[in-house]
Amino acid sequence: MSSLSYVTPTPDSAWGTYLSQVDRVTPYLGNLSRWVETLKHPKRALIVDVPMEMDDGTVQHFEGFRVQHNLSRGPGKGGVRYHPDVTLEEVMALAAWMTVKSAAVGLPYGGAKGGIRVNPRSLSHKELERLTRRYTSEIGIIIGPQRDIPAPDVGTNAEIMAWMMDTYSMNVGATSTGVVTGKPIQLGGSLGRVKATGRGVFVTGREAARRLGLDLNGARVMVQGFGNVGSVAASLFAEAGAKIIAVQDHTGTIYNKNGLDMAALLATQNEFGGIGSFSGGELIENDGFWNLKADILIPAALEGQITAERAQRVTCKLVLEGANGPTVPEADDILAERGILVVPDVICNAGGVTVSYFEWVQDFSSFFWTEDEINARLDKIMGDALLKIWDTADRLKVSLRTATFAVACERILMARQERGLYP
Repeated sequence: MSSLSYVTPTPDSAWGTYLSQVDRVTPYLGNLSRWVETLKHPKRALIVDVPMEMDDGTVQHFEGFRVQHNLSRGPGKGGVRYHPDVTLEEVMALAAWMTVKSAAVGLPYGGAKGGIRVNPRSLSHKELERLTRRYTSEIGIIIGPQRDIPAPDVGTNAEIMAWMMDTYSMNVGATSTGVVTGKPIQLGGSLGRVKATGRGVFVTGREAARRLGLDLNGARVMVQGFGNVGSVAASLFAEAGAKIIAVQDHTGTIYNKNGLDMAALLATQNEFGGIGSFSGGELIENDGFWNLKADILIPAALEGQITAERAQRVTCKLVLEGANGPTVPEADDILAERGILVVPDVICNAGGVTVSYFEWVQDFSSFFWTEDEINARLDKIMGDALLKIWDTADRLKVSLRTATFAVACERILMARQERGLYP
């Protein structure tokens, strides 16, 4: 495995997982494999110090990152993560998956990602704003509407994107709505963006279930992570007649074999910041989540959650990767051996970047679409992309993950080859 010299990946790390995925697809790239090392070397990695005055007058320093993995097909695109476990290696992997994801659905983007190692819940509202503005100023040298466009990720939201947009605009001396996506509607945000990633999980999951002969009406679904992605996906599956039998977040695991009331569960989450106190189900041990009998599993939390040991325990027929990199390579093999279909993150959760692209286009044209138009375009792009990937999987006799990488990496490396090397 190849990597940046200052990062030594372990097999189960996010970057190690990504490198393994590239190695698996290389035999299917033909003459383009000459360029495959391009995929293993991020184009640019920026580490920044983010000093900030706290509310009590002390000064604290936080470490921030912005990685641009590959820009062969267009400007960088990728979220900003605020989490206490953020590392450069993780951000590199997330940026790389964004490169693959954008190419898989045919968007004119490369992949990028950013983050700050911080627990956002430990900061006051004003501290969060000061942190965001200083971080934006520090990475301002490499972002921009035609260079690299951040978006929300774990621990960030539309308000944080508004602060980023405003800070960048102040520094360049003109309002620049296109520098970020996932903004509030009144600042150039797009209708449908908040629900886009979860909707993409549902759209791909519905097609996968159809191909498996699995009726969504009455299907048992379990969801790990009840943030923007998991909650929206769960709600859409429930609307389709599925029973959401278990949900896990950072506050606990709630189980009800007859199905959880989504409206009540969302109300509990909004009121208490988590689902742990929900009274409409049984609070069970977190590890017991992986033993529950279900038809569909949606990991929508963080990477590396489906380990080899957990892959032996799950009973589902279908895994829909709402999170980035939730399944380690060894677990992937075990799930395949057990006949469990995995719809990989690089297509399953691509709804977010797709509607981010819509937002970016709308900002440039100053012409905005209705939510029905956006959802129709999203469903078409996701459906067409999945059809191409499924055909590739059938033709090459490989997993959906390897097929997605084959389709995407061919597009990325073809762009690299056609552009050539400068100078």
